[in-house]
Amino acid sequence: MAVNRVPVLKRCRSLGLEPSYLGYDKKSRRSPQRSNRKMSEYALQLREKQKAKFIYGVLEKPFHNYYEKADRMKGMTGENLMRMLESRLDSVIFRMGFARTRREARQIVGHQFLLVNGKPVQIPSYRVKAGDVIEVRENKKSLQRMKDIVEVTAGRLVPEWLDVNLENLQGTVKELPSREMIDVPVNEMLIVELYSK
Repeated sequence: MAVNRVPVLKRCRSLGLEPSYLGYDKKSRRSPQRSNRKMSEYALQLREKQKAKFIYGVLEKPFHNYYEKADRMKGMTGENLMRMLESRLDSVIFRMGFARTRREARQIVGHQFLLVNGKPVQIPSYRVKAGDVIEVRENKKSLQRMKDIVEVTAGRLVPEWLDVNLENLQGTVKELPSREMIDVPVNEMLIVELYSK
């Protein structure tokens, strides 16, 4: 499996991204280097795509597959793409506060901590649907790791499309998010322009 070993803060700095979107509360002490060169249209489009891939932890081929599915769906392709990325199980777990960072959310899903509608799911890219109930397995709830996570994420704002009970480590997807509900600083129209060339 491909693993991105570039330090998170370094990657955030190069993409002009706040580490908080990935769940990190650290700040880079280095200031981003300013270039006097004007970025080309292609460079801007590529940067937006890299930003989206980095935030959601998706590699190129699966990301392109998401784009193709979004293009076939009804409605705006860019909005569909963002909705599909946001409704991945690892992203939903991060939003619910069951993980401190997006990478940790992916690990929690992979280590079989979760049940979706009472069934074990260990695929981070599993797409949740409206009405899905996601909960931490009974034998994992008492782990110190989960207690630490809840302590750290208790003050985190949960999006309105999710309903979360942190005491029981259970959450429900009320509806799939619209673009206005997704607070990720990505201009999806540039990604659509890049792929539609």
